[in-house]
Amino acid sequence: MTQQPIQNFYSDNIAICYGCGRHNDHGLHIQTYWDGTTGIAHFNPQPYHTAFPGVVYGGLLASVIDCHAIGTAIAAMYDAEGRAPGSDPEITCVTGNLNVTYLHPTPIGLELTIRATIKTLSERKAIVEAAVIAEELETVQAEIVAVRVKSRANFLAGR
Repeated sequence: MTQQPIQNFYSDNIAICYGCGRHNDHGLHIQTYWDGTTGIAHFNPQPYHTAFPGVVYGGLLASVIDCHAIGTAIAAMYDAEGRAPGSDPEITCVTGNLNVTYLHPTPIGLELTIRATIKTLSERKAIVEAAVIAEELETVQAEIVAVRVKSRANFLAGR
C-alpha cells in the first residue's frame, strides 16, 4: 500500500477538485491508496450528507466513487509506466463515463470503504470497477471510464 494518497501528488493547480482536491477547503478530501492492484479509500459520511434519515445521499456516493476511481486509474497508469506518482509528464484523467448501481441504502454513521480495481488499462484509458462497503455490506457498485488528458499545467504551457 502506498504511504501517501495519489492525490498528494496532483499538481497544485489541479488539486482543487470538490471530491479529492487537497486545496478545496469545502471538498470531500477523498484519498486513494494504491497497492498495485486495488485502490482503497475511506469516507465518513456526516449527518448533512443525508438523503433521508440514516441514509447517505446517492449523489454524494457517486461523487466519492468518481474521485476515487479516477485516483485509482492515475495510480495504475503511473504504475504501468514504471514511474513514481507525480513524476513528469504528469498523468491526469477525467471521467468519460460513470455508471452507478445502488444495491442497498448506505447508512450514515459508519466508515465506508471504497475499493476500486482496474478492469482494463491502456495508455489513454482505464475502466475501473468500484464498490462502496458499509461494514461488510456492499451497498454500491460502479464502473467508471477514466480518460487520460493533458494536465492543466501542461495544457496551459502548450505541452
